Amino acid sequence: MPLQIAFELSDADLDYFRNALRSVKARTHSFEEREILHSAARLTSEMGKRGLPEFIQERLQHLEQLIAMLRDDEWRLEGKHRERVLGALAYFVEPGDLIPDQLPGLGFLDDAIMVELVVQDLRPELDAYAEFCRFRAEQERLAELDPEQRRARLKRRRREIYQRIDERRDRRERHGGPLFALS
Repeated sequence: MPLQIAFELSDADLDYFRNALRSVKARTHSFEEREILHSAARLTSEMGKRGLPEFIQERLQHLEQLIAMLRDDEWRLEGKHRERVLGALAYFVEPGDLIPDQLPGLGFLDDAIMVELVVQDLRPELDAYAEFCRFRAEQERLAELDPEQRRARLKRRRREIYQRIDERRDRRERHGGPLFALS
């Protein structure tokens, strides 16, 4: 029988994770995008081999979504949106964290908490990417579209979705701001 456990992070707890992210971002600022993506992908692969508890696996799977979002040539996440996602992934470049990853069962708990915080902050980007992927799949089912027409539709939809990301972020800032504040 499943058991739900909830806990609350205090402002001090959130500050700890914010500072940890800022510290890592400062140290990894010189890293190239490919290094960040490679390290994050290596971590997800490593986690997949470890037989982690399901509650940790569920949270850490979001890393794969963030990586896919950055690698997707048709999505072409750019500018501040791309920087925000890369900044979040930078935390996972360095192996040193609160709970050593080698600790069986709980080693990735702090990573799971960080992913949860990052996902809440990147919710507009994640939702937008999911919407784009659904639209793209619909377009692929329309066999009568020539490739140029398909590209034009994807480009138009991508622009609309990017605009909605900005609108959601603006609305969030007017009503209390982001939960974790990656910027």
